[in-house]
Amino acid sequence: MLKGLNNFLKHLILLALFFFLFDLFAYSYPCPCQEERIIRIEEPLMKGEDISSLQKRLEELEYYHGPIDGIYGRLTERAVKDFQREYQLKEDGIVDREFWDTLANLNDLLIVSPGRKKPTGEISIIINLYSRTLTVLSDGKAYRSYPVTIGKKETPTPVGEWLIINKYKRIDGGPLGSRWMGLNVPWGVYGIHGTNKPWQIGLAASQGCVRLHNQYVEEIFEWVEINTPVKVIGPKAGVKIERILKIGNIGYDVMAVQEKLREGGFYTGYLNGIYNTELVQSIKELESQYGLKMDGISDENIYKLLDLAYEL
Repeated sequence: MLKGLNNFLKHLILLALFFFLFDLFAYSYPCPCQEERIIRIEEPLMKGEDISSLQKRLEELEYYHGPIDGIYGRLTERAVKDFQREYQLKEDGIVDREFWDTLANLNDLLIVSPGRKKPTGEISIIINLYSRTLTVLSDGKAYRSYPVTIGKKETPTPVGEWLIINKYKRIDGGPLGSRWMGLNVPWGVYGIHGTNKPWQIGLAASQGCVRLHNQYVEEIFEWVEINTPVKVIGPKAGVKIERILKIGNIGYDVMAVQEKLREGGFYTGYLNGIYNTELVQSIKELESQYGLKMDGISDENIYKLLDLAYEL
């Protein structure tokens, strides 16, 4: 009995340490969205989605008149230099953070935030990946909605029920814009933040984070607190469970167990893919009801009871 209690406490301590380190990491290294290369003429010529995005934006502003091919050649460089000259930037054809921020400011000048008062009720957030919108709720009722950029197909925004675990202002602009609000997604660093590519709002173009116009993210930033709930609604791939799950595990397979337990009235926590003590207790209640060993572990017996696809 004592040995079992010691093992449980050890798992609990390790889980607490994991989330402490995760939060520390998330604060220090926000997200892949911050990884932004400097674009210039090189041999071989630079290629990529960032260059396609640059060409599209310069085409919209009537500086670029070539193909949208994602290749940084002389024609694209010429358009960059024309833009730099008009906006009094160094005319070197190099696309760096200052260049992206100048492009962003042109777009954001068109966005006028009404500056609504902070909602008086309890605040929560719903992000709808189908409509690509973020809605702030007050006491469960929609207060205001905003268009957003969501994750690409290759780097999707994680569906689930999360909490805001850190937030801070940014003064240097860049890919994360002017504000950051981190989410407790256990398998990566994701957040809600601003952008220096506001023309991508409404598209699936991020590394998985949710981007807003800087004026809008600044408004939301003032309203939310740490532990504000954030529910992300969207398509989820089918999950086949291929392991026995226990405390400390994370993933969409854990979320599948949580969802089935909630449907059966055994679980009332968040669908966050974290096998924590609350989920252990829910599994034990299910085991007790069916006369199984009450160990809180999700094994073949649990998957059968929950009608979950598995292959161990």
